[in-house]
Amino acid sequence: MATRKRSGGDGLVEPSLWERLERPAHTQRAALTLDRIAAAAVELADEEGAGAVTMRRLATKLGVAPMAAYRHVSGKDDLWALMIDRVSADLTVPDDVTDWRQVLRLYAERSRELMLRHPWIGQTPLPTVVLTPARMAVAERQLRVLAEQGLDADTTMAAFRAVSSYVHGATQAEVAVRQFREGHGWESGDETREALAPQMTYLLETGRYPTYREYARAATRKDDPAWEFAFGLDCVLDGIARRLGI
Repeated sequence: MATRKRSGGDGLVEPSLWERLERPAHTQRAALTLDRIAAAAVELADEEGAGAVTMRRLATKLGVAPMAAYRHVSGKDDLWALMIDRVSADLTVPDDVTDWRQVLRLYAERSRELMLRHPWIGQTPLPTVVLTPARMAVAERQLRVLAEQGLDADTTMAAFRAVSSYVHGATQAEVAVRQFREGHGWESGDETREALAPQMTYLLETGRYPTYREYARAATRKDDPAWEFAFGLDCVLDGIARRLGI
């Protein structure tokens, strides 16, 4: 969130969202703060989804007039940033973990857990590029352990983004499947497959998809997304290690 010029032509620069967040409140009992706004918005999104987070709904939840909230955040972009920063603070890895692969693995696993707890993260506009202190800290730690392997700046960023893209893509797909099931009232993989059996049976019996048919017959981990995520993550990390010789 960059600084913005105030309206009125006085040439003064309005402090950024993060500068204002780190400033102490003017009073000990401030009625409305950025931290309180962020907490309420996250709670609303967790309960009702990203679409429920509007300035009007947020103001109602906080018990203030909509214009009171606008005095603290300029609109949806600031609000998303506050929300993402708040939940990203949970992405911590112990300082004594120094192996590059273990650092990236722990961040990946905790990012998946975070997105499963807060499915709306995948519905926010470009959550991977929202600039917030917490997200910058997460990126900084991973970039640093990669750079310490002797990688140049471009390769360091590309390796970091390869892992991050896998994590967000795989987890968003997992969330989408879960929400699809919940929307149809299916409580398990077996119920889902039973409901979809007529379509699947027809398609497989055409004989055009023999490999998929073998998967349907022989696979034993169809309902184990954690294993599938870990396997895919290992493939990405193995690829980075082999390609870069680290």
